[in-house]
Amino acid sequence: MRKLKLVIGSVTLVAELFETPTADALYAAAPFDSRATIWGEEVYFQVPVKADREDDARDVVQPGELAFRVEGEAVVIGFGPTPRSEGSEIRLASRENIWGRTTDDVHRLTKVEAGDAIRVELMG
Repeated sequence: MRKLKLVIGSVTLVAELFETPTADALYAAAPFDSRATIWGEEVYFQVPVKADREDDARDVVQPGELAFRVEGEAVVIGFGPTPRSEGSEIRLASRENIWGRTTDDVHRLTKVEAGDAIRVELMG
């Protein structure tokens, strides 16, 4: 299985990539650097990738699911409620491509601050 290492501020996540066009594009673009933006309990960051919205794109995700925002070319990691959420759900800003998952504890992303450095690298 293809994997990416995401170092987001002081938090490291290992991303397992699905077999999707978006995952292919992210894998091909790595390594790259970015900066964190925070929106509720969501971290997102710009990436050097463009992708079309996939048929199974959605706006409500589970902890550990990794998304790609088509409008804005950004990786999105929701780990709790956002300003769009109802109750405790993780609702992203729009329907977004789900390109991978992590089994690492995404709730550690509460430590990340806007502007923190991000590095995305290929793993073995």
